Amino acid sequence: MSKNHGPQIKNDEQYEELRDKGMSKEKAARIANDPKSGKKGGHADEYEQRTKEELYKKAREVGIEGRSDMTKDELIKALRNH
Repeated sequence: MSKNHGPQIKNDEQYEELRDKGMSKEKAARIANDPKSGKKGGHADEYEQRTKEELYKKAREVGIEGRSDMTKDELIKALRNH
């Protein structure tokens, strides 16, 4: 049974699995709280299928700096490494 991390974490079991794999608290929480994210991984659209505007919006949500000067490929790389 997984620990209850309170209302800020929607999927405690997934959060703990991600933390055990070495993800940061921030990244694990973001994935565990995504409504498109399932038990075995996310079901969000692949970054390559999203528009640059959609990627920019996501980068803004997660606080990636310098996003306004980034190309679509740079945004994808920044999101994957954040």
